[in-house]
Amino acid sequence: LIFFLVTTTMDVDSGITRKLSAIPPENQPKPPDVKERNVYIVLINQHNQLAVEGELMAVNKLCDGVKEFINNPNDDPNLSEKKDEAVDVPFLGMMELSKGVVSLQNDKGTSYYKYIEIQNELVRAFNELRDELSMRKFGMLYKDLDDPKQKAVKKVYPMTISEAEPRNVGGKK
Repeated sequence: LIFFLVTTTMDVDSGITRKLSAIPPENQPKPPDVKERNVYIVLINQHNQLAVEGELMAVNKLCDGVKEFINNPNDDPNLSEKKDEAVDVPFLGMMELSKGVVSLQNDKGTSYYKYIEIQNELVRAFNELRDELSMRKFGMLYKDLDDPKQKAVKKVYPMTISEAEPRNVGGKK
């Protein structure tokens, strides 16, 4: 049995693919606070109910809500702001970038299935934003672009999803 355990490997191809930021140096100054306006608060409670910005929401509405929040096409004061100055992005020209961040927090009693379902909707929103920009500028989907163009599109729509530590409101451990 020990020989089997030592010599056997198992492939595991499941999980959430996420690039984490590097550990900041200890002497790095604290990053500036993010204005409340620029945070899209997504909560999942112990009953697997989704609340966005304090209101219950159907999961199938989340993707469009995130896209509207990040894009803020009509400069709605209740949605995310644009950065102060447009940025010259290679292949794309001058682009206004969002200051928006999606904040996800779940309860410890949230089911794994519901958590993954919400994660998938958040990722889908950013993927759709990237696809829409890619189609407008290059006439093809984001996944079909070469690396330099993908990096340019990703600069306009970085996956700004922040996950807070799960809460223990429902009493489950």
